[in-house]
Amino acid sequence: MARQKLTDKAVAAAHVRQGQRLELWDETTPGLCLRVSDSGKKVWVWRYRTLDGRQPRLTLGDYSTKHGLKWAREQVEELRVHVRRGADPAAERRQAREKAKGEPIRTFDDLADAYLSACKSGEWKPKNKQKRERTIADEKGILKRHIRPALGKERVEDVTRPMVRRLLRAMVARKIGAQTNRTQAVIRQCFAYAISEERVALNPATGFAPLASETPRVRVLSDAELKTLWEGLLDPSGLRQPSDVGEGVKVTVGRPMRIALQLTLLLLQRRAEIMGMAVSELYLDQGVWLIPAERMKNGYPHLVPLPPEAVKLIIEAIALAKSANDDKVPAFVFPSPRDHERPIRPDSMTHAMRALCGALGIADASPHDLRRTGATAMTSERLGVAPFIRSKVLAHRGDTGGGAAVSMIHYDANQYVSEKRRALEGWCDLLLNIVSGSPAAGGAEGASEVME
Repeated sequence: MARQKLTDKAVAAAHVRQGQRLELWDETTPGLCLRVSDSGKKVWVWRYRTLDGRQPRLTLGDYSTKHGLKWAREQVEELRVHVRRGADPAAERRQAREKAKGEPIRTFDDLADAYLSACKSGEWKPKNKQKRERTIADEKGILKRHIRPALGKERVEDVTRPMVRRLLRAMVARKIGAQTNRTQAVIRQCFAYAISEERVALNPATGFAPLASETPRVRVLSDAELKTLWEGLLDPSGLRQPSDVGEGVKVTVGRPMRIALQLTLLLLQRRAEIMGMAVSELYLDQGVWLIPAERMKNGYPHLVPLPPEAVKLIIEAIALAKSANDDKVPAFVFPSPRDHERPIRPDSMTHAMRALCGALGIADASPHDLRRTGATAMTSERLGVAPFIRSKVLAHRGDTGGGAAVSMIHYDANQYVSEKRRALEGWCDLLLNIVSGSPAAGGAEGASEVME
């Protein structure tokens, strides 16, 4: 058994031809091996010796950017301590698996719990791809809000297609649109898992089309609306939400949340990415924000060039967070007031913008509409940014700029930093001209191009 000193580069480049399999044994960490199959899948395994002389193998997990060489070595060092004390991790995992199989899934609540657990551990991987934590959290929320109250106590085999349809039709009647179709998808995936576990034979969420119509939003704020919103973000004092009684409710949106909305408009990133901004992701001296893969919707790291105005706002937000945390440097730019080790929830931004826009008289505007507004301006005649570069700014993976998709995905590691910086700084300059009322803003007010 040949060993070599594995490196991140060697691990990432490892591949084999059709019909072959490769095992790379690490010289630095005895027993650690990377198995590479002809499908391209790479799995970390560890062979160890028990106190009675056996040499079992334990699968540590699939190789990924998150579970790289350093992670695998750390796993082995932790497990080695237990083995020295007489433990047998492979046998313990086998026993736990058998115990789990023996625990019956009786109700839909049981099924939902088992499904979420299997997704989190990686045991259940639809399309051979492990679900990201963000996706699992979204599905957990849908289960809690819409599915468990209606189906949770039902025996799994008693959940029928008419019951699922009834649940979905009730949601449509309450004017719940896209979330209705997401609900159907989660029920369908839960039962797909149940079928794989041989708990049921049929999936009651299949066999009929989605009930809710999904119309892509086209809302783009006009220059006048942008100016009004920006002024409200700078100074919301005196703003009140309309009411049929009295003067209405005073709008109380703190400065950190208003900075977050300003950054959403300046940087055109998604609300979850803005609200989850960690101090460790920022390189302010270089004017760069590097969002890690696990926080991105597409699962790839995303580099965002920061215009000077954005840097100034981030520094202000960090200072506010620091002063609210006994002058300690916060982990997040927008920490939760109740727990400084966690960021503010993304949906809080939606609530804040709804309150502000209601008081400012800006109808039907969401944080995502800010992203669409800036993206639309970029490719308009006002800025003339190429659609391909706009897609890079927005972290859309679908636009290949006319090149082959396989080349863009596997061979093009270019982050297009200079092009993205010019695009964002151009949009920032235009926005600041608009909100200041400068004639330099020019151009038509708001376009109607549809963005995701």
